[in-house]
Amino acid sequence: MEHSASHIDANGVRADIIAPERPRGTVILAHGAGSNRSSALLRVLSEALVARGLVVARIDLPYRQQRPKGPPSPARSGADREGIRAAVDVLRESSAGPLIIGGQSYGGRQASMVAAEDPRICDGLLLTSYPLHPPGKPEKARTEHLPQIVAPTLIVHGRSDAFGTSDEFADAITLFGGPVRLLEIEKADHSLKPDRSGVGPATAAAADEWLLPAAITFGAGR
Repeated sequence: MEHSASHIDANGVRADIIAPERPRGTVILAHGAGSNRSSALLRVLSEALVARGLVVARIDLPYRQQRPKGPPSPARSGADREGIRAAVDVLRESSAGPLIIGGQSYGGRQASMVAAEDPRICDGLLLTSYPLHPPGKPEKARTEHLPQIVAPTLIVHGRSDAFGTSDEFADAITLFGGPVRLLEIEKADHSLKPDRSGVGPATAAAADEWLLPAAITFGAGR
């Protein structure tokens, strides 16, 4: 499939964008806490999603724009959510079809909080390795905002992920305010092992077959 690549670095948005010739929707993906927009997982997901006709924008969150290494500061997570909103503002005008936001671990969590705070900001969520709780601390569940999420949500979870078990995710998806699908990747941990788990094609297929149609329906109903 023919596609084009471009880069944005302005107005607080830093993104690599790949667009197929005939786009059917747009996905904005944010990276995990220790990574950036060029992570192996985001690249694998991007390639597979573009092959399904989706524009993919891989963004650097504000904390990563400010320094090349190191984790995000919990006290400044609000600024990272503003970075996701800024990316939506920049990309919405040129997007074709539904707009989906999400990302890996920390980036996906911040995107989910943006969707909870503003239900009209996106038509769907794509969350990979959502950090349901810190490893070994299930009592510290990060689920308070889930009932406020009404957009269709696809969660991609590695069965060996220390940030949440399959049973814990089965319980968590009942909390969402909108439709949810859980895609489990066998023999994959929090990294989802993009080089050998098949997570890219599996995620793209689920996005194409369920998330994109659900997002179109959700957007049309607003």
